[in-house]
Amino acid sequence: MGARGPHGSHRRSREPYQALLAVPLGLIVVVTVGDILAPPEVHLGPFLAAAPAITASFAGPRTTGCVGAVAVLAQAVIAIVRTSLTDLNHSFQLTALVLISVFVTLFAHRRERHEKELMQLRSVAEAAQQVVLRPLPRRIGPLRIASVYLAAEAEAQIGGDLFAAARAGQGTRFIVGDVRGKGLEAIGDAALLLGAFRSAAHRQADLAALVAYLEGTVSSDLDDPGAALSGPGSPSEAFITAAILDIPDDTPVLRLINCGHPPPLLLHRGQVISLDVDDPAPPLGLTEFTASPFAAKTFPFEPGDTLLLYTDGVIEARDGSGTFYPLAQRLSAVPEGEPQGLLRHLQEDLLAYTPGGHLGDDAAMVAIERQSRG
Repeated sequence: MGARGPHGSHRRSREPYQALLAVPLGLIVVVTVGDILAPPEVHLGPFLAAAPAITASFAGPRTTGCVGAVAVLAQAVIAIVRTSLTDLNHSFQLTALVLISVFVTLFAHRRERHEKELMQLRSVAEAAQQVVLRPLPRRIGPLRIASVYLAAEAEAQIGGDLFAAARAGQGTRFIVGDVRGKGLEAIGDAALLLGAFRSAAHRQADLAALVAYLEGTVSSDLDDPGAALSGPGSPSEAFITAAILDIPDDTPVLRLINCGHPPPLLLHRGQVISLDVDDPAPPLGLTEFTASPFAAKTFPFEPGDTLLLYTDGVIEARDGSGTFYPLAQRLSAVPEGEPQGLLRHLQEDLLAYTPGGHLGDDAAMVAIERQSRG
């Protein structure tokens, strides 16, 4: 029974293609019969050029070439029946049809090659992101966790949105961030930061020391002379916004250092509270412009509360009128439930909010619920 599923799916996937192919073939039949039966002064043959042109819009070069050959053959049949192949009018029609068929076949070849390259790029993008963004566990200590990554799908331009979690003694540390820029360079910067976070999260006892270590890692990479060869984005322009949190197991609080990132939202007894820090740090890679040390701020995080971490791709999504997505307002209307259900609801609502369900930028969200221990 399981072996029949793929065959049925393959057969269904070919049905729309066969229906489309029937259009140019039917056109050839109609034009051929109509031209043969038409009065001598009426010539419908030029309409045969539409058949390979239509085919090139959805089929590959082989199919397009075959339809073009059938159209040329039909034009030859018309010429033989009505006058002869050497008739000047039909000779010009045949020549023009052959040239058009060759042209649209080459067009179909270039389009098919571009689609294959785009598919390969997307495959590389997905593989790279799967390596960088490891799935978060559903549960860590007293925390229930869910995460989602929404790709903008704009010509395989992968974004640098990132998130990770790591155990640190009797607590859990989280990071959510966004690398400036897109493409493989952004993925490389995200991988660098996540690798440093996973390596040091359990070794740095103090959250400020951890963030200082991450800043040093990012800054040292940006100071690498090889980074100057990376192209349009110069090292001085590169940075990473990030929110780094420490959530102890036995104390109903969380500690937060925000490095230029959108503030997390806390869902507490039906109210949405924005966790704004008094003295936010600059994005990682830009701390040379400030002498302020990293300082963590403590917020209540009680059993039953849910914390939402997100990237700016969520709050910068726009509807048809250009209005930004009101995340805090939509979060307050989400029915209470587990983190998976909350993110599922927000994801569906976000995609329904944007025209055609297309985001202008990649977006990531992480929901964390604290449960009672015992």
